[in-house]
Amino acid sequence: MSVPPLGVGTWAWGDQGTWGMGGYDGSYNETTIEQAWQACIDAGVVLFDTAEIYGAGESERIIGRLLANDPSVRERVVIATKFMPMPWKLAVTSALLRSARASLERLGIESIDLYQIHGPISLRSHSALAEALAAAHAEGLIKAIGVSNYSVKETRSIDVALRRRDLRLATNQIEFSLLRTRPEKVGLLDCCRELGVIPLAYSPIGQGRLTGKYSAANPPPANRDFSAHPMAEVDKVVDVLRRVGAAHGDRTPSQVALAWIIAQGAIPIPGAKSRQQAQDNAGALGWRLDDAELAELDAVALYGTRSINQRLWQHG
Repeated sequence: MSVPPLGVGTWAWGDQGTWGMGGYDGSYNETTIEQAWQACIDAGVVLFDTAEIYGAGESERIIGRLLANDPSVRERVVIATKFMPMPWKLAVTSALLRSARASLERLGIESIDLYQIHGPISLRSHSALAEALAAAHAEGLIKAIGVSNYSVKETRSIDVALRRRDLRLATNQIEFSLLRTRPEKVGLLDCCRELGVIPLAYSPIGQGRLTGKYSAANPPPANRDFSAHPMAEVDKVVDVLRRVGAAHGDRTPSQVALAWIIAQGAIPIPGAKSRQQAQDNAGALGWRLDDAELAELDAVALYGTRSINQRLWQHG
C-alpha cells in the first residue's frame, strides 16, 4: 500500500487519563475529533493508527463511527491497529484472531490495512507470532503486518519468521523524535532500511513538548512520560526549531520537528485533537529542511529517556 509521509496517531481519541477526553480538557470531544479527522483527510493525511487498548477500544469505536458517517472515505484512508500480546496469551493464534475480529467489529471494516504487534512482551516465540499473523492474513482479516517497539534483533527475527511464511514485515512503530534519537544511534533505522521496513514514529513531538506550548515555566501534564527530559533542556531544542521555522515562512516548531523525522526516512504519526492541530501537523508537508538545518537540529537532538516501566516493552 502507498501512504503519505505523515500519519495520525489516535491514542488520544477516547482517552481520558493521559489526554483528557471527558476529563481535564473540556475543549476536546468527539465533535473536535471529527473536525480533526476531516482536516487530515482534506490535507491528504490518510494513515490513522489506533490500537485495541486505546481508550479500552473507544479509539477504534470512534473511527468506526467516523467511517460509518461517510463510508466513501474508506477507500481513501489506511487504518492501522494493534494486538497487545500480553504474556498470559499463550494460545497466541486464537488470541490474535479473536482480537483482530473484535477490532474489525469496532472499526466497522472488513479488513485491517496494517495490523501490528503492540510490543515485544509475548512469552511466545517470533515463529509463533508469525504463525498467528499468517493465520489472520490467510483469513483476510489483515493486509499488511507490522510490529511496535521492536529492537534491531527482534525486528530481524520476526522478519525472518514472516518471510518463511511468504509474508513481509511492513513497519516497526517506535518512539522517535528530536527528543529520542535512540533508534538512529543503535542502528534500528539502518536495520529498517536494509529490510525494507518503514519506521512509524510515535510521540514525534514529545507529547506536545516540541510544540512551543510548554516550557520550563509551564511544563506539560506529569502523566505524559515519553521523552520526559527536564523542560530546560527541551527549551533549547524548541529555540532552534523556532529559528529554523522562521526561515521557512514561519513554520511552527512542531512542523519543523515533523519535517526532521520525515527527512530521516520515517513516517511521524502525531496526534490531533482538533482541526487546528490537524492542520498544523499537515504543515510539515510540501517543503524540506536543507542539510545545514538538519545538521543544526542534529546538534541539539537528545538521545532519549526511558522509565523502568518503559524499558520492559520499549526495546526499539
